[in-house]
Amino acid sequence: MVSENSLSSSKHSSTTTTPKFCNSYTTRIFADVAGDITIVVDGESFLLHKFPLVTLSGKIRKMVAEANKGSSVSNLELPNFPGGHQTFELAMKFCYGMNFEITTFNVARLRCAAEYLEMTEEYRDQNLISRTDIYLSEIVFQNLQRSVEVLSTCEMLPLNMVEEIEIAKGSVEAIAMNACKEQLVSGLSKLHCDGESKEIKDECVAWWIEDLSILRIDFYQRVICAMGRMGVRSDNIIASLMHYAQTSLKGIGKCQLWNQSRTNSSPTTIEKDQRAIVETIVNLMPTDKISSIIPLTFLFGMLKMAIMLGATIPCRLELERRISLRLEMVSLDDLLIPSLQSGDSLFDVDTVHRLLENFLQRIEEEEAEDYGYESDGIGSNGHGSLLKVGQLIDAFLAEIAPDPCLSLQKFIALIEILPDYARVIDDGLYRAIDIYLKAHTALTEQECKKLCKFIDCQKLSQEACNHAAQNDRLPLQMVVQVLYFEQLRLKNAVSGSSGDGLLSQRMSSGVPSAAMSPRDNYASLRRENRELKLEISRLRVRLSELEKEQMFMKQGMIDKAENGKTFFTSLSKGIGRIANFSSQGGGKRQKASRKSRGTEGKNGRIPAISDDSRCTETLLAAVAANRKHHETLHYKLRSMA
Repeated sequence: MVSENSLSSSKHSSTTTTPKFCNSYTTRIFADVAGDITIVVDGESFLLHKFPLVTLSGKIRKMVAEANKGSSVSNLELPNFPGGHQTFELAMKFCYGMNFEITTFNVARLRCAAEYLEMTEEYRDQNLISRTDIYLSEIVFQNLQRSVEVLSTCEMLPLNMVEEIEIAKGSVEAIAMNACKEQLVSGLSKLHCDGESKEIKDECVAWWIEDLSILRIDFYQRVICAMGRMGVRSDNIIASLMHYAQTSLKGIGKCQLWNQSRTNSSPTTIEKDQRAIVETIVNLMPTDKISSIIPLTFLFGMLKMAIMLGATIPCRLELERRISLRLEMVSLDDLLIPSLQSGDSLFDVDTVHRLLENFLQRIEEEEAEDYGYESDGIGSNGHGSLLKVGQLIDAFLAEIAPDPCLSLQKFIALIEILPDYARVIDDGLYRAIDIYLKAHTALTEQECKKLCKFIDCQKLSQEACNHAAQNDRLPLQMVVQVLYFEQLRLKNAVSGSSGDGLLSQRMSSGVPSAAMSPRDNYASLRRENRELKLEISRLRVRLSELEKEQMFMKQGMIDKAENGKTFFTSLSKGIGRIANFSSQGGGKRQKASRKSRGTEGKNGRIPAISDDSRCTETLLAAVAANRKHHETLHYKLRSMA
């Protein structure tokens, strides 16, 4: 509370009475003394007295002095007064020594009004400029919440004046400094909260995140940049960005997002503001390693907003780059981005294609940095990520395949962008292509062949081969190819030659040629290494299938054997009673004959099991041979370095 005695000079407090303010069009300050000057502010007239005004305001003193040169002055106008006539009324109360309270909601307006009226120390000690500066430095800037409130009130004031008197700058630095202090305190509180619930820890970390959401985007940007310079943790900054985005963009509904009728119309003022918010938040995202904690759902939400609002291309590309760094962790629902272009497919296929391009480029760069040694291992992160992305894209292709507006060119572009070694088996790709063929019956035979050529029949599982052999939608050439490779695979599995011919071919092709350059030798060895890895993976899949079949066969034979044993046991008990009256020799012959029958029964079951066991052993030997050759190639790659 600013008191009357503290705000007015001693000279004024002894010679003037308390003025009375009213809400009429013409406001009279002194009720018993006639006013001698009328000041108009934003269309509102104030009937005042010259003496208290010219004593404290340099601007009014100069205006009155210039007007007196020509004639007596009685009317003055103050255009573009900061804060409007309400703030001018408070400034006049200060001139007349009246009580009013300086708060966080009016201190910025009073400071700008004092600057406008030139109420400096030159005209009186502890003038309005000095009083507001003291309040800002001693009360506002010592508290984060008060600093945010003051900064938010600066949005309604002239920006050039706010910057000139450095209210915004002081508030921004005070917010960042107090956030750092809170971070230190929260670190100590976190130590005491170790045994308590997670909710208490979250409250101890960054309670100020919600306070910043009331700021305008330009002031919010300055606050976040200042926090980054002063050392506020990136996780708190990310949490603040997410909360600000959710608060500022929550008014956009699905009808507004994907309204096709507004695609070609010019953006409204609200949409322009929302676009600026999206672009600013993307620019403020941290670039350090901890930025990977940004949830993918939030990144995809921002990407959808950027596409809908027509954000700049660098903004969208930055979001796509961040997503592609963790594309193997993306879910199928995230990739289903609705398309805004009328007449195009239901989902934005081009964006997914760019995500794949960025992801594959990152994989190539990582392999180039490691010279292919660490990244080409069977359990390497790069190859594992590539396999996960391959499964994700196959699921995405199956999801968008029924779309009648999806062109064959875009569908094929998504298929062929992935390398062959991104898929261990082609069952997912086969399913997506089959759905596309079923939904697009107008495709020509040539287009069907062009699409089906991406399916590797040797990488189809037993179930997929059985389905493909009876699929009328596939070209006849592919059906014949599926039957041929399935027959060849079964023949190799039964004859025990599975993997031997292939292994010898790999070994012969993997030997570096003397006529090849070291770079070509290295590329050839890497290629052979990848092919061997895929071959090992396929053999493992086939081995697991054979082991399941063998287990089922053994279980069936055991069940049959138990049923037969029960029957013979009951029969032998009945015959045993009769055997007591028979001769001893007959009993021996009967036991011998029963024993021989049991031996024959056992021998009769051996061939069926031994054939599968031989196939399993053969496949295991092939896997071991391929692994040994893989290790040889890996050693050669290291030696070439």
